[in-house]
Amino acid sequence: MSGILRKRLIWLAVIVTIGVVIYFAAWHYVGKWTPERDLYPTQGVSVSESNGAINWPNVKALGADFAYIRMGSGSAVRDSKFADNFAGARKADMRVGALHQYNLCDIAQDQATNFVTTVPRYSAALPPAIELDFREGCKKRPARSLVLSELGTFLNQIESHSGKPAILLIRKSFEQKYQVSKGISRTIWVAGNFFEPEYAAKPWAMWQANAYYRIWGIDGPVQWNVVQASE
Repeated sequence: MSGILRKRLIWLAVIVTIGVVIYFAAWHYVGKWTPERDLYPTQGVSVSESNGAINWPNVKALGADFAYIRMGSGSAVRDSKFADNFAGARKADMRVGALHQYNLCDIAQDQATNFVTTVPRYSAALPPAIELDFREGCKKRPARSLVLSELGTFLNQIESHSGKPAILLIRKSFEQKYQVSKGISRTIWVAGNFFEPEYAAKPWAMWQANAYYRIWGIDGPVQWNVVQASE
């Protein structure tokens, strides 16, 4: 091997090593980033069965003030860890609420039945949260009037069960298609990694700020959320 070739290989190895170091440093930063507490004093997680068995006392000790637990989606899917996570967060003395993934392919009445038969009545619970997004396996795109009507039916039933108005976690593509924040008067939860989103028609109350956050005591990334501070 010539001296020139050897030098080139050494430089290539150095460049690759630096690239790997930068990649893992960036990934570590992303996994630990949260908005400043001075701006958003109340922060918490949303989790699902994909996060496995959760050490809730540790999650609370590491800075989560509240937790939204995914209870399922549509009319038939139920999260296998919902009951354990809901009870575990309560036992750790955290504020806790249920999160339902709405499905455009399922009838609102049936989805509401899934919710009320899965989520226990608990007066201290956070408002029920409804995630509005386009789901894999559901290609339907009903007219806006029908979507808002069905959502109204769904919300009336789950709010009667929970005793408080719901909060709507509206993904950007869904909001752009249906303008739900203009058509339904509810508290808005928006999603956008690292930068405050501006796609809703009115001010948001909650922001999903980092979908890649990692915290000891939970398998895999969780969604880290912050609450808009009161004026």
